Amino acid sequence: MDFDILYNKIKEYDTICIFGHVRPDGDCYGSLNGLKNIIMTSFPKKRVFCLTAHVESLSFIGRMDDVDDDVFENALAIVCDTSTRDRVHDKRYKLCKEVIKLDHHVIIDNYGDYNIVDEDIPATSLLVTRFLFSYDDLKITSAGATALYTGTVTDTGNFRYRGVNLETFVLAGKLVENGVDVEEVNNQLSMESLRATKLKSVVYKTMKVTKNGAVYANIKKSLIKRYNVTYDEAASLVSLLANIKECPVWVLFIEYPNEIRIRIRSKGPDINMLAEAYGGGGHQKAAGASVKSWVQTASFIKELDRLVKCYKENVPYELKKGL
Repeated sequence: MDFDILYNKIKEYDTICIFGHVRPDGDCYGSLNGLKNIIMTSFPKKRVFCLTAHVESLSFIGRMDDVDDDVFENALAIVCDTSTRDRVHDKRYKLCKEVIKLDHHVIIDNYGDYNIVDEDIPATSLLVTRFLFSYDDLKITSAGATALYTGTVTDTGNFRYRGVNLETFVLAGKLVENGVDVEEVNNQLSMESLRATKLKSVVYKTMKVTKNGAVYANIKKSLIKRYNVTYDEAASLVSLLANIKECPVWVLFIEYPNEIRIRIRSKGPDINMLAEAYGGGGHQKAAGASVKSWVQTASFIKELDRLVKCYKENVPYELKKGL
């Protein structure tokens, strides 16, 4: 992949603002903080800012910046790990002089002035890592390498997901050579509060399975309040439902103040198209969506069950009209 546009634009601009998507995950945080570290280490006189929502559990790899609108004038925007313009968390990216999209999702919306997308690489953090090692004058510190490594392991499921290949391990190995403490990253990512641990038992006790084998659980606001967990802690519990032999798809519904967010995962059928129909998106096997009420979750579950049925019967799945 040719990174010359990205490289030359970074050298051209004095101010660079790096944006991420709504509800940022490890790959979003990792790619933003890793790219910021590369630019600031390689070109110390440049001003570089990271802009997305703060996630406390990922703060060990960096924090987001607070900036005023005037920062964006004559600045370069680099939007990482964000497939469509409506998923960019901070809409002020539009105030920047030029926009570069740097991503690894299926191409739906080429909203950048320049679009650098590799659909086959399993993490945007790996795309940033590939960029790093494409130019001799680019440098990174151990903190930047840790950010990119964290983004890689979270988006690949610790190198378990489809799409992981030789390059994945080669690039991850180069990051380790640059100072990543693999044990500490694992400790940070696996750490959870006692409150979240107690909530796990509720998820297991209340989970339900559809006729064709989609498993799901609900975490309502009352549970979040009762166990005093953060929304990020609640959302992380989607992995609890991952290893049920009879269920190729699993879902966690989490009630936020103004919506119900849906975390969808699969080890069988592609789920991104269904997520998109409910205002979300993501990868073929890991996606998210949202609805406004618990009534709407019923229609989602019904359609999800039909998706699993088609998968098990080896029949092509098509979305129902009107979703």
